[in-house]
Amino acid sequence: MTGFDLRNRQAIFNRLEAETFDVLIIGGGITGAGLAREVAMRGLTCALVEASDFAAGTSSRSSKLVHGGLRYLAQGDFGVVREASRERAALRQIAPHLARVNPMLVTARSRKEQWIIKAGLIAFEKLGRVAKNERHRMVSAAQLQEIEPAIKPGRFAGACHYYEYLTDDARLTLANVQDAALHGAVTVNYARATKAIIEQNTITGFEVQSTLPGETLGATIKAKQLINAAGPWVDALRSLEDADAAKRLILTKGIHACVPRSRLPLNNTVTMRGPDGRNVFVVPKGDIVYFGTTDTFYADADYWPTITFSDIAYLLESGNDTFGGNQLTPADVCGLWSGVRPLLGEEGKAPSDISRKDEILEGPHGMISIAGGKLTAYRKMAARLADQIAKRLGHPCDTPPTDTLPLPGGDIADLAQFEASLAQQFGLSSAQATKLTTSYGAHAAAALATADGAPFGPAHEARYAVTHEGAQRLEDWWVRRSGRAWYDLDGGISALDEAATAMAAQLDWDDARKASEIKTAQDARTAMMAALDEH
Repeated sequence: MTGFDLRNRQAIFNRLEAETFDVLIIGGGITGAGLAREVAMRGLTCALVEASDFAAGTSSRSSKLVHGGLRYLAQGDFGVVREASRERAALRQIAPHLARVNPMLVTARSRKEQWIIKAGLIAFEKLGRVAKNERHRMVSAAQLQEIEPAIKPGRFAGACHYYEYLTDDARLTLANVQDAALHGAVTVNYARATKAIIEQNTITGFEVQSTLPGETLGATIKAKQLINAAGPWVDALRSLEDADAAKRLILTKGIHACVPRSRLPLNNTVTMRGPDGRNVFVVPKGDIVYFGTTDTFYADADYWPTITFSDIAYLLESGNDTFGGNQLTPADVCGLWSGVRPLLGEEGKAPSDISRKDEILEGPHGMISIAGGKLTAYRKMAARLADQIAKRLGHPCDTPPTDTLPLPGGDIADLAQFEASLAQQFGLSSAQATKLTTSYGAHAAAALATADGAPFGPAHEARYAVTHEGAQRLEDWWVRRSGRAWYDLDGGISALDEAATAMAAQLDWDDARKASEIKTAQDARTAMMAALDEH
């Protein structure tokens, strides 16, 4: 395995300054990461810069579901559904560890509703060419109760059972960045674009500045084609090219709430109706289950959007309407996360009704901005744009088969067999092998070997995150490399000191910097959970 080590930042900034690239991509979310992979695999020289960490914004705050967008059928977005459902299969091939089969139950309150859901699933499966063994089946009320005893008896007339995929969105983004780098792209996190370089009425580059604490590195990066893939910050970057650029994005906020799985033992993801009729998912993962998502307008492009008690109450009310036993209360919530979705503005529509189609915008000086789109269809969206860029630059190339070439860690022929072998080799439980394979894919054994026979814990995860996964800050490991901020019952707080100590040794932090990194994570956790105090 080739490591993805970004510690020599001076050398990276020097290279960014010294070269003129074919393409400069601003934004290291799934859109920018996927595009960097596509561009680099076409033989174009490419630089990718991200103001924070890779996937720090929307691309680590999703519901983690790789789905075909069944609900978009009702909006008439057949093209979105067709593309997304077919891209699921592509992701399953190039990164099986990041596209895990996720059985889902769509509950129905009447037989009529159940048949309407069935009709939608039939259309969905035809559009997406879904394999026979993953097609839906009808579930009676009695069968539903047997499959999921936690559901209120008599609450539903039945359900439809079908399959979507569960991913780790942050690690999927990281895998695309890593693959771009393996194919020659120069990539760096914590480098903010601060000024557009415009020469003879054409944008030719950006000035970038490090955003790491105490670091003063900067570079002027020149490129033939500038790409704005900044997600919720697309409009802000467009304004650097054109101060009079009209805003095109509407931001909506989605929050997720976690409760211990011991409190709500589920076997499948359950889709239910929220108080306003929207679909809400509840997803079992490890020791927790999480509810999501809300969909409300939000004014600002924040990395940590504010969570209100009404957001949490909405999700808990959805759960209490569906599941029996003792009612879920705010005291059961052990974790929260929030993110903003950058959608192309459609005035007068409710947040959930705004299309998720992607759109390309070209600025007056030649910068291309890409906005909208869905996590599931990121690869196809990036491939289309990469072909356009290659044609524009006069770079003859064949479109590479990125829908079949594995992402780093994705070279696994049989996932179950791989995990069984890993468990046997290292004396792991099935759950441990699954967790490690989800994180590292085919490189799980190499990661485990770095522990020298000791139990693979926070220190090893954090050290590996620095030396092989480009992590620069404790938050990078806590939120995006390990997911402990979301999936540990205590939000990963008890592991912060051990991980920070390991990272300090790799990144030359003094005691003050280490303490600051820990406090930043603790403060983020406190802010996330603060809305619970309103109860």
